[in-house]
Amino acid sequence: MKRLKNESPNSRKFRLSHFLLGVGVLYLLFLSCNFTNFLKIVSTLSGDDESENNRLDGNTVAIGVSEDADLTKPFVSSVYKDAFHRKLEDNRDLDAPLRPKEEPKKEEDNGLESMTHIPQGYGRITGEIMLQMNRTSDLSVLEKMADEAWTLGLKAWKEIEMVDVKEFGESSVVEGGKAESCPSWISMSGEELLKGDGLMFLPCGLAAGSSITVVGTPHYSHKEYSPQLAKLKNGDGLVSVSQFMFELQGLKSAEGEDPPKILHLNPRLKGDWSKRPVIEHNTCYRMHWGTAQRCDGRPSEDDDGMLVDGYRKCEKWMRNDIADSKESKTTSWFKRFIGREQKPEVTWPFPFAEGRMFVLTLRAGVDGYHINVGGRHMTSFPYRTGFTLEDATGLAVKGNLDVHSVFATSLPTSHPSFSPQRVLEMSETWKASALPKHAIKLFIGVLSASNHFAERMAVRKTWMQDAAIKSSDVVVRFFVALNPRKEVNAVLRKEAAYFGDIVILPFMDRYELVVLKTIAICEFGVQNVTAAHIMKCDDDTFVRVDTVLKEIEAIPREKSLYMGNLNLLHRPLRNGKWAVTFEEWPEAVYPPYANGPGYVISKDIVNFIISQYKDRKLRLFKMEDVSMGMWVERFNHTVSAVQYSHSWKFCQYGCMDGYFTAHYQSPRQMVCLWDKLSRGRARCCNFR
Repeated sequence: MKRLKNESPNSRKFRLSHFLLGVGVLYLLFLSCNFTNFLKIVSTLSGDDESENNRLDGNTVAIGVSEDADLTKPFVSSVYKDAFHRKLEDNRDLDAPLRPKEEPKKEEDNGLESMTHIPQGYGRITGEIMLQMNRTSDLSVLEKMADEAWTLGLKAWKEIEMVDVKEFGESSVVEGGKAESCPSWISMSGEELLKGDGLMFLPCGLAAGSSITVVGTPHYSHKEYSPQLAKLKNGDGLVSVSQFMFELQGLKSAEGEDPPKILHLNPRLKGDWSKRPVIEHNTCYRMHWGTAQRCDGRPSEDDDGMLVDGYRKCEKWMRNDIADSKESKTTSWFKRFIGREQKPEVTWPFPFAEGRMFVLTLRAGVDGYHINVGGRHMTSFPYRTGFTLEDATGLAVKGNLDVHSVFATSLPTSHPSFSPQRVLEMSETWKASALPKHAIKLFIGVLSASNHFAERMAVRKTWMQDAAIKSSDVVVRFFVALNPRKEVNAVLRKEAAYFGDIVILPFMDRYELVVLKTIAICEFGVQNVTAAHIMKCDDDTFVRVDTVLKEIEAIPREKSLYMGNLNLLHRPLRNGKWAVTFEEWPEAVYPPYANGPGYVISKDIVNFIISQYKDRKLRLFKMEDVSMGMWVERFNHTVSAVQYSHSWKFCQYGCMDGYFTAHYQSPRQMVCLWDKLSRGRARCCNFR
């Protein structure tokens, strides 16, 4: 095509260059506003203590950050999809606290009385936490929890001291004596289930062949508001919901912590984000959800690797979005014309309907759970590592459902293997060495719950066998609070006395009081051992002691260190189960903090924390990892510059080369990781 005479050959490029120049100017203006904050973050993570920029200022770094900024969790566009049905899981869901009109008052610094020196070896921290508090002043919610937990804990400890050790120690709990007798079947009406908050107790768990049958009628759908959908659809955000849940649950470890969800079965009659009926399966271990298995009417693959005891994971049912095409009808007519035999294809509708009664049977097989509705197999869910059938000690039913009856049959008549009896191996091999008198490189405090016998035994058999620990260059101790069940505390005391690696904290365990255990770890690390660095982790964290030591030794000794998987500019959640009120945390963002399952701090920071604690100047918060970040930030601003060392190698599954820790590992996964590490192949095991 010929160019017009009056059209300049460079006119198009000229207009484009002007556009690019304008974009460049806007970009420079953006940098001029935010570059200072960017440098502060980079210098802090790089440990550049020669510049004043390494001191993070919470009032400045929050500019321009999204509401849920979290560097450790990349944004997933589909995160809104299940938001409107999660209310069933959040059975303690609270409305979002409104921001007060007045600027909220900052929480006053407060602390708890220091605990006395802990005797070497097995022992318990003594000294009443709340004894020296001014009882005439108003206590915060956290302080009231601590006061109550301490009172109950001291009472429970006195009960243990008065109990004859033979009463529990030589019973079936450890020695394998007479087993507890349990019914082979349990039946409950809908009224009885409702009175029990929708929970049926299964005293001896399940066994292969056990089955649970539920007869119920789903409610008709109702409208629920979803803010996420309202933003995305530019509409009213209302969605029709009719759903319910069946959950096989285990025993919770502490008050305030949700029990583990061994099987989460969630039919959604009106669908979810997909707008089609769906049945979702999942598990939740230590309040950490696994990968969901969704059945939406399309059959799963039929090969042997995808079957569960010979059954498909998902069966086919009719979907209203799938219709026969003209081509399929033509093909069908042609096959009839040539005389080819056609077998009728049976397709079933979605097994649940609003206002229509159903009979659901959940059966425990060899490889997984199988769900039949109305006598037809609908879904199967393979067992996941970390749970056993006998762990399923409760069935929870909740949601938009009227339950008429529940019947559990073929139950084990005696507990197959009560966890202490199964896992506690009273062998000299697993005993801890006495606390060394010389200085050590690292002290590792492991947070554990009283009934986590299997988790502690797995740690003893795996990474606690590291050469640095056996040579006493590194010392490990478990920190455990008390359980409401007297028999659990009795076994815990026997375990602690034998292995010599447990510090019993005589207050009643609560999820919100984990911060008190962290303070106990700090105190033990400076009062009972002389450690250059202290590490905090959980009993489901696999620690590669060699790689952690190597990373610590690469940092100059004179530097104050805070090392872990750091979160920057993380905002508190203001609604949902984990809501944080403005009274609890008035600030807009949290300070930089390392994820709780594993982090390291240097001795000077620990000494600062303990001194502030003794002077009752230590501010306490119910989230222990955020509390540590807050204490480190205060040290950084008032005492000395801290090197914030961020590393993704404090990872979740241990699949990264040279990883430092692997989180959320079941006892079996711990053994698997140690086996691979011992053979020179530091690789992760199966995912949950």
